[in-house]
Amino acid sequence: MTADRLSPAMTARLLQYSDVENAHDDPERIARLAGLIDELRGDDALVVGTGDDFAPSVLSMVSEGGQALDFYRRVDPALETFGNHDFDYGADRALEIATESPQTWLTANVRRDGGRLGADRGVERVAVRSVDGLDVGFFGVTAPETAASNPGAVGLSFGTPLSAGREAVETLREEGVDRVVALSHLGGGDPELARALDVDAVLGGHLHSETAERVDGVPLARPGVNGRRLVELDLESGAITLHDVCDGPVDEGLREAVTRRREAADLSRVVTTVERPVRRDEEVVFGGEAPIGNFVADAFGRHGVDREVDLALQNSGGIRSGAPLSGEVTVADLVSVLPFEERVVAVEVDGATLRAALASAGDRVSFGASNWWHAHLSGARVRYHREEGLRSVTVGGESLSEERTYTLATSEFVLGAGDEFSPLDGTLPVVERGAVQYEALVDHAREHGVWTPVEGRVVIEGAVE
Repeated sequence: MTADRLSPAMTARLLQYSDVENAHDDPERIARLAGLIDELRGDDALVVGTGDDFAPSVLSMVSEGGQALDFYRRVDPALETFGNHDFDYGADRALEIATESPQTWLTANVRRDGGRLGADRGVERVAVRSVDGLDVGFFGVTAPETAASNPGAVGLSFGTPLSAGREAVETLREEGVDRVVALSHLGGGDPELARALDVDAVLGGHLHSETAERVDGVPLARPGVNGRRLVELDLESGAITLHDVCDGPVDEGLREAVTRRREAADLSRVVTTVERPVRRDEEVVFGGEAPIGNFVADAFGRHGVDREVDLALQNSGGIRSGAPLSGEVTVADLVSVLPFEERVVAVEVDGATLRAALASAGDRVSFGASNWWHAHLSGARVRYHREEGLRSVTVGGESLSEERTYTLATSEFVLGAGDEFSPLDGTLPVVERGAVQYEALVDHAREHGVWTPVEGRVVIEGAVE
């Protein structure tokens, strides 16, 4: 449930944040998250996190994730595990930030050079903390697909979360703890943790939807994305409360620190103006064709690479949610849409593979809901039925030919992610590496503006489950 007002103090509580991501770009929101934590915490509560705080955001690109330290030092969490985006700037940078932060970092399944990541830098496999008289054991796991989807994770390997988690639980139970809590950045894999392991709660991340449920009697909670909710878990009753961060008081010190970082970034140059707000919340981005998706795909197709392409593709998961683009649109606003250093690439793909990739755009992925759509297109149109699958594809106004080779503009991420368009991978011939993604957005917005109407590029039929 979502709390309309702050609940009264309970005993033996955990306060959880996760996927803070671009909340760092909004000084008031990140300051309210910190203020709410401060208001709710007490001797009977422990603050924990479940990853994706270093990136992606505008400020993360300037400080390579270092902006998270402002939040950590103010909130003083007890424990945290790594998210997939915490490796956006490489494992060494992730460990630098973890070493400088006040909390103890946990991982049971991330490895490097034959050993547990950061074992020599204070990263632990398990930890036990006392919470209002209860000895609570914790372990952390990260999504294994990080190895393929995040170029910054080079040199890392990810053990099977269930195997690593089972060993961690055995260790903690042998120590005689009263409760075992999984700190998870698995997303869709969280319910399996709850069913298969002897845990008393799963606090998750990666999946951006807010969650407060029980799986086979085990409480499972996620606060969602961008610092909008805070989870409160009563360890004795299993009750979950999702607090609205808007209800929290502003931590003025943190707001001032983040504001100074934004001013130093010097990304306030106005690129264009928008009279009609362009939404980019999850409901719009994953709901099918949308103006923001059309804008990004057109930017890739026209300004992402120098050569002419047949079509362009942007994955829905790459468009970061945030406030609508409206009025004066700055460089920072456009960076916040795609806050990644990855480039647009042109690849050659045969029609059969392209059809299979577009057919997969309606499949459920580990971080999403079952009814999400994952493809935004330029130069192509698709008709998709939720029960029957892909019905038709046209490229350049002509039916897709499985024998023909097409030139596709997309992000480097899409070729390595495997989660949203598994038929597209790193084996496709890359014929050009073009602009950094947000640079393509800036160039396109300067010439064509941002508002790009819905015009039938994606038609989804059939009932929503």
